[in-house]
Amino acid sequence: MLEGKRFPDQPDVAFYLRMLAGGGAERVIVNLMRDFVQRGVNVDLVLNIVEGPYLQQVPDSVRIVPLGTPRLLSGLPKLAGYLRRERPTALFAALHYNAEIALWAKRLAGVATRVVVSERNTLSIHAQHQTDNERWSPLLARLFYPWADGIVAISQGVARDLSQVTGIPRARIQVIYNPVETLTVQQKAREPLEHPWFAGGEPPVILGVGRLNAQKDFPTLLRAFAQVRAVRPCRLIILGQGPERQTLEALIVELGLQDDVAIPGFVSNPYAYMGRAAVFVLSSAWEGFGNVIVEAMAVGTPVVSTNCQSGPAEILDKGKYGALVPVGDSDEMAQAILRVLSGQVNRVDSAWLEQFSLATISQQYLNILGVAAQT
Repeated sequence: MLEGKRFPDQPDVAFYLRMLAGGGAERVIVNLMRDFVQRGVNVDLVLNIVEGPYLQQVPDSVRIVPLGTPRLLSGLPKLAGYLRRERPTALFAALHYNAEIALWAKRLAGVATRVVVSERNTLSIHAQHQTDNERWSPLLARLFYPWADGIVAISQGVARDLSQVTGIPRARIQVIYNPVETLTVQQKAREPLEHPWFAGGEPPVILGVGRLNAQKDFPTLLRAFAQVRAVRPCRLIILGQGPERQTLEALIVELGLQDDVAIPGFVSNPYAYMGRAAVFVLSSAWEGFGNVIVEAMAVGTPVVSTNCQSGPAEILDKGKYGALVPVGDSDEMAQAILRVLSGQVNRVDSAWLEQFSLATISQQYLNILGVAAQT
């Protein structure tokens, strides 16, 4: 990683983020960068601040360009300056308000760079649950997304919602699923894991993964787990960090689950847990896609998911490849988990997973970015 060093060649693709935080969008971008550079694509990663747990996973051939300010708005003129100086063929931005800043930067720079934005959440639902500036994201998308040269939604449901919220014609929005680097996920799932709950003869482990916030609705998972544990011995691990940790810990005590629930925080290799879990549960109230569902499917772990907007039903083929339960329904979730633990498992067709493969998705992104692979 060469911060600020200028290559003689014009960048093919620049990815723009505030920082390389530990979320699903950032993980997707890291995977895309890896595949792009293997295809001979010249990649820049433009960050407001060079921080985040995924930094070590950025390929060495990717140039990191620091804007040197934590605030998105104050980074706007610096991003415009980068575009004027380097003139990448395409600029990709994946999160609010990175997307709006990227669109404004192109206008200020007066360059021909193709700007592609990606909507990663069911915007109408997401905005209703926000108390910060995110609540304005539907209005800003309506105002500024029409400026984009390309608009990506990560599921059919997100695309429909985005069109309804913004008035942008559905035909202008291209659906590209999040990629999963299947072989890497499977290899990481086999890496050693020193956790006593996965030792031989221990009760089965139920796994949840995600940011500890209202969207992921881990209280419903905890209540479902309490019902399951009342029927048979089992344990629950929730991987992630976030603002609701103390609330969840209080609920664990209230339900008397202290001995059988662990929340270790962010872990660099969640797949080692995923590959050893008896069932993976996504309890979200809403989603844009649900990367973790595909990852669980890739390592052969049965899935129970809420049928939330949007993504899980598409990934699981309307319940063919995993159980779908109503949002917020701990009773139905508990019953679905018990069915899996009793051996009622739907095996996933490998051909179905191919549509989520990194190679397939990377090519779709290169197409919308207007960039040709060199190798």
